[in-house]
Amino acid sequence: MSPAKRVLDVTLALLLMLLLAVPFAVLLVVLLAVEGRPLFYVAERMKAPGQSFALWKLRTMRPAAQNAGVSGGDKQDRVTRTGRLLRRSRLDEVPQLWNVLKGDMSFVGPRPPLRLYVERFPALYARVLESRPGITGLASLHFHRHEERLLSRCRSPEETDAVYSRRCIPRKARLDLIYQRRRSLCMDLMLMQQTIRRVLLLRNKQFSASAKR
Repeated sequence: MSPAKRVLDVTLALLLMLLLAVPFAVLLVVLLAVEGRPLFYVAERMKAPGQSFALWKLRTMRPAAQNAGVSGGDKQDRVTRTGRLLRRSRLDEVPQLWNVLKGDMSFVGPRPPLRLYVERFPALYARVLESRPGITGLASLHFHRHEERLLSRCRSPEETDAVYSRRCIPRKARLDLIYQRRRSLCMDLMLMQQTIRRVLLLRNKQFSASAKR
């Protein structure tokens, strides 16, 4: 990561933490009243081959004794009503500002993978993780919805794992490597702008749908 990119990450993370401190505290109180504890979901992710970190998110699913692998249709019944809203608005990812501030992540980069996929595809992730993992990125913007549709059709952990390994990982990696070849501060700012625009568009659609009801 270049010094300029790191300065941008730290500056934006601190600014957003300051701006979101009160609204986020209110959100936590609401979630505590509606969903109860735990408020956060902390999971192992990889920032480089052999280097893991604790990824922070707001909890969007009912806790389960076993929660391995990516989320597919087999886990949809565990997603809470407020969890769906948090995911669509990406508010569940606000705690990752802490990961950015610590240096585990950047604002823009490949989504941090699970250890099992890094170990399953070591050569591929050795290249992808030359970029610091990010909250958003080229693959997140241009493949995430398609990935959700693919995985939502899966009805078992085994099917979810197979579809993710065969149909999602290669396509996401291609996009992540395109970003890696072309990355610059201007590109990072453009991708962040596109992410904000998409989140606002989804929020407006949700409000419109609610108003029609």
